[in-house]
Amino acid sequence: MALPVRPPLPPMLGRLARTLPEGALYEPKWDGFRCLAFREGPEVDLRSRNDRPLARYFPELVEALLALADDCVLDGELVVAGATGFDFTALLARLHPAATRVERLRRETPASLIAFDLLALGRDDLRERPFAERRATLERLLAGAPPPLRLTTLTQDPGLAARWLDAGPEIDGVVAKDPDLRYRPGERAFVKVKRERTADVVVGGFRLFEDRPLPSSLLLGLYDEDGELHHIGVASSFREASRPGLLEVLAPHAVPLERHPWRDGFLVGGSPMGRMKGAASRWLPEMGLDWVPVDPVVVVEVAYDHVDGDRLRHPARFRRFRPDRDARSCTSAQLAEAAAPVAPPA
Repeated sequence: MALPVRPPLPPMLGRLARTLPEGALYEPKWDGFRCLAFREGPEVDLRSRNDRPLARYFPELVEALLALADDCVLDGELVVAGATGFDFTALLARLHPAATRVERLRRETPASLIAFDLLALGRDDLRERPFAERRATLERLLAGAPPPLRLTTLTQDPGLAARWLDAGPEIDGVVAKDPDLRYRPGERAFVKVKRERTADVVVGGFRLFEDRPLPSSLLLGLYDEDGELHHIGVASSFREASRPGLLEVLAPHAVPLERHPWRDGFLVGGSPMGRMKGAASRWLPEMGLDWVPVDPVVVVEVAYDHVDGDRLRHPARFRRFRPDRDARSCTSAQLAEAAAPVAPPA
């Protein structure tokens, strides 16, 4: 490639904040894969945040980029639209090695690239241009672009940005950028703002460290409308000094597996996401018992970010015990990420 910006290139990153900075340009933070798109003539290269090649999995995006009038380098988010918003699990399922599966999935779960920055146009390296100028050039480039390529929504109104923070599950927060911001590969140069969601959940068990008898994670559950306790994920973020106290509270509630609601297993349906480290896993009795069942009466408050269906995508963060809360009152209705829906960019 003769582009002025070529892979490998680490994307510019954000530093986490809980409040919106003033005087910024605000964008929704969409729930998908970060993607850098390099297009030069008949050649297209899509790269993940970790420089993994993606073009073979998303031929519809390759075709859309080839239809642009100019060579370019875009920064954006790969997404797949579902019935109630963007579907992260369906997006993960697109990463399949079989060519026949790739062709089928491009029809069944088509992907889009929501572009939010322009790093190069033709032979011009735009990374040292102010963000506001790069954005204006990006708007001109994508005017009339085919549907798989979308331009992200942008506003200067902090009130609108605040409403985005409470929007539906396709929104992963708000990105705030200084209008004068230059593109800084690999640096945490912009601000990403996220609300902290919390839920009161039931502790169904815990796992111990291999090298010491202290809890490494808590297995979390919520009751459905039929009164069945479902494993929804884990909490694994604790201060080291708090682990003995956790064990002191939970150990008296340990029960034999045959007396536990999960005696026949949990999450037996598996997940396209696989067994992400620390995330909700599946377990069957024939696997051997790698956790300590506890009577589901202890309630804890945890903080979490995303929910995929009825499970937490990432490990939750332990906040406190809730001795005032009845375990049976902790239902999956808490995980309904409701709010004002934000329409994806057209």
